[in-house]
Amino acid sequence: MMTRPCDMLPPVRGSLTMGAALKDLVWFRAGGPAEVLFRPADVDDLAAFIAARPEDLRVSVIGVGSNLLVRDGGIPGAVVRLSSAFGKIAAEGTRVRAGAAALDAAVARAAADAGIAGMEFLRGVPGTIGGALRMNAGCYGREIKDIFVEATAINGKGDKVTLSPADMAFEYRKAAGAGEDLIFVEAVFQGTPGDPAEIRARMEELSANREASQPIKSKTGGSTFKNPPGHKAWQLIDEAGCRGLTIGGAQVSEKHTNFLINTGDASAADLEALGEEVRRRVKEKSGLTLEWEIKRVGVAPGHGVPA
Repeated sequence: MMTRPCDMLPPVRGSLTMGAALKDLVWFRAGGPAEVLFRPADVDDLAAFIAARPEDLRVSVIGVGSNLLVRDGGIPGAVVRLSSAFGKIAAEGTRVRAGAAALDAAVARAAADAGIAGMEFLRGVPGTIGGALRMNAGCYGREIKDIFVEATAINGKGDKVTLSPADMAFEYRKAAGAGEDLIFVEAVFQGTPGDPAEIRARMEELSANREASQPIKSKTGGSTFKNPPGHKAWQLIDEAGCRGLTIGGAQVSEKHTNFLINTGDASAADLEALGEEVRRRVKEKSGLTLEWEIKRVGVAPGHGVPA
């Protein structure tokens, strides 16, 4: 890991903050700092920074951290968090153009207001469009690939690129064709004509179902594990006797067993250890190996970034 002051980084019009706390930016409210946090002013600022950054500087991206676990040692290098300039949403006929920092739920509401159906499921997807693209996020039988037209991203050279559905190569909970060096900045989605009132009613029903079945008011990271083919992760976890299981300040939700909760003072290590214990017990009980859906980033304590 290379540690450098901000004045050794490319000049920006946005902001650079050394040792920025990330626990306040992610849903788990746990984890270490960023070596440097970059909030670009706009797409051109982001592209210029990426193009001119030191060759050995690692670059990571976070949104609102709804499905992210930052390890306690923090994230080395530059962590990009898109500013509100990347959160614009516009309806274009039966399409919606949305910035990568736009909240998924806000995109669903904008589509409803414009009488565009087919995007209601986004009301139940936590996080931002950038993360939804990366994970092919979805719920209630729909996912990003079902509405995706194209995405715009900045690549590792600082160039702006456009990605088609074929380029993205969507699979279950991932965009297999989107390289890790890509930073999404915008996407276009396709819907169908619909009645705004009916669309909003469907959205409210989805929202109510989610609140009734998931611990959305807790410090959590969303669905912890992917559903194995032909199985439901929560059911496998429950059958393995993990409901309510705790390690330190981390707990398997009593309400929905595929959610981990920070009960107050959990470290990222507590949460990750609990997830691994759940995986061990499920494997022992069912013979199936759960795959993490939550993205775990950063380094362990003692190998981290300066505070």
